[in-house]
Amino acid sequence: MPKYSLNNSRLNIIESGSGAETLVLLHGLLFSHRMFDAQVAALQPHFRCVRMDFRGQGDSEVTRAGYDLDTLADDVVALIEHLDCGPVHLLGFSMGGMVAQRVALKHPELLRSLVLMNTSAEPEPMRERPRFALLNLAARFLGLEKVAPKILPLLFSERFIQDPTCQEERERWLAMVTANDRIGVTRAVRGVVSRKSILERIHQIETPTLIIAADRDRATPPARARNMQARIDGSKLVMIEGSGHMTTAERPDEVNRAVEDFYASRDVSVTSGDFGHS
Repeated sequence: MPKYSLNNSRLNIIESGSGAETLVLLHGLLFSHRMFDAQVAALQPHFRCVRMDFRGQGDSEVTRAGYDLDTLADDVVALIEHLDCGPVHLLGFSMGGMVAQRVALKHPELLRSLVLMNTSAEPEPMRERPRFALLNLAARFLGLEKVAPKILPLLFSERFIQDPTCQEERERWLAMVTANDRIGVTRAVRGVVSRKSILERIHQIETPTLIIAADRDRATPPARARNMQARIDGSKLVMIEGSGHMTTAERPDEVNRAVEDFYASRDVSVTSGDFGHS
């Protein structure tokens, strides 16, 4: 896969599709561009889809520094400018959504629209930070294979964890986690957990915005989505029912439908039903 030297890091970039407008997709913490396989399969007939692995994750370089969310936002800006594809549609999941908000605040001229999935504008609660520190320590010294099963309740709903018919999918998603470099992941986790609030600033976002949340999300509870929706003027909130944090794993068709409807409302060259939902 091609790697570009951007903002002092070699980043893995994947392109597909041939639409007139560009969609940049930013993955969540612990994962990689592969978490959007189902979305890109649906969207690439309509967009030029560009996915990147954040530094330290997926197949991107494990750098010594640069894991704070503002630097990651600069990585995204560098990508858009390098590809000369702005203004773009920007979609971010969890950590990717945190980064996407910062891009929207720093460089609104680079964006046509914004999709914020299962994410937050708020800091990590202090009560949660010791747990993440402990998991990070275990991941660094024991390996991601030991830690991955411990984070299942944070990522998935109880139904998805317990349902034997979901076992193959659970294993596939956990394999994405364990495929990461453990040093890169621990640095990325520190960058996310130490983030500062931008809740008091997001009223400045004027980019057309869709917010997607899940009713059983333990990692980013729905209240955080409602807090964003109340502050971003004109934004729309879609709640995915019966799903934990990883809606792209548990409810991919519903995620696609919400995104499809949003882009159709923005006069992008798609119409409702184009994506062939099952």
